[in-house]
Amino acid sequence: MSQDWDAGRLDSDLEGAAFETLAVRAGQQRSPEGEHGEALFLTSSYVFRTAADAAARFAGEVPGNVYSRYTNPTVRTFETRIAALEGTEQAVATASGMSAILAMVMSLCSAGDHVLVSRSVFGSTISLFEKYFKRFGIEVDYPPLADLDAWQAACKPNTRLFFVESPSNPLAELVDIAALAEIAHAQGALLAVDNCFCTPALQKPLALGADIVIHSATKYIDGQGRGMGGVVAGRAEQMKEVVGFLRTAGPTLSPFNAWLFLKGLETLKIRMQAHSQTALELARWLEGQPGVERVHYAGLQSHPQHELACRQQSAFGAVVSFEVAGGRDAAWRFIDATRMISITTNLGDTKTTIAHPATTSHGRLSPAERANAGISDSLIRIAVGLEDLGDLRQDLARGLAAL
Repeated sequence: MSQDWDAGRLDSDLEGAAFETLAVRAGQQRSPEGEHGEALFLTSSYVFRTAADAAARFAGEVPGNVYSRYTNPTVRTFETRIAALEGTEQAVATASGMSAILAMVMSLCSAGDHVLVSRSVFGSTISLFEKYFKRFGIEVDYPPLADLDAWQAACKPNTRLFFVESPSNPLAELVDIAALAEIAHAQGALLAVDNCFCTPALQKPLALGADIVIHSATKYIDGQGRGMGGVVAGRAEQMKEVVGFLRTAGPTLSPFNAWLFLKGLETLKIRMQAHSQTALELARWLEGQPGVERVHYAGLQSHPQHELACRQQSAFGAVVSFEVAGGRDAAWRFIDATRMISITTNLGDTKTTIAHPATTSHGRLSPAERANAGISDSLIRIAVGLEDLGDLRQDLARGLAAL
């Protein structure tokens, strides 16, 4: 872009804009071409006016694009939009949700630091902490997500970070984010919340007192199962460190995937409301079916944290898990009897998916680790898409009949 280019009226004035407007327009800076849609910058490098200009940009003395490993206009638009939706100073995009966690911990923690991770996090997250972070001298303990006294008791003088999923995968367990933030801050630690299941359309952890938000953009931010990506969002002070890690280590979000996610954000609130409405209806229906022993969904009044979910979230999300009588064999029969729902571990798609967590997403955990996380052999997880409610019930009824 020419340095004397004045966008003028071409860019939108978004002061005081609502969530829906920010989801469509935040972060876009139009080029001299005046494009209406977000531009896709498929370039690895950038040219400079002079050698002095190049030196100043590489040194960080003046803003501007340097190399697409850490500066790309399309990715920057996505980061700015996420920051606006989460209500924070800065967001940093990464190649996947797991690389977002990697970038956060590698940026903000050092050997000898102690990290508290909720016991019920995603299986790969536990593997990342257990197999890799511990290898580099980071201490890790796993308090039960909802037990605030356990978090307090697990703190040490070197505790630097709390990390939670709320709601958790796949049991929809919650933590009181505001109360946990107080415990973390009294310890001098940061609280990071994986907001993947709710997205900022349903929950804003930073407004509740959290310091950092993590997303797997692969899920509901994209919304159609097309691309891989992640996000770390928080105060500029911490995000500067994350950018430094990204610049050096390179778990970079591709511009094309950033462009896909921008399109996904435009419909995020509408989709999350639709997902949540159908999921609640299915959870209520499943709760009354023979052969279903328990349904895990915070939108149900039977859920032990229903009141907390109503306080923290504007809706309850798309993921419904339930336990069937008969253990693994019964769970597999149920899954295999469905004929429309996709058997896959992905979630956040317009297409409903079904999976057996104990042998897929949490299969790399030991039996003891799965038990600690509450993942039984009889547990089935469905991530409710945007299909017709009656069609979903009909397909799940096939699974019930197989029991």
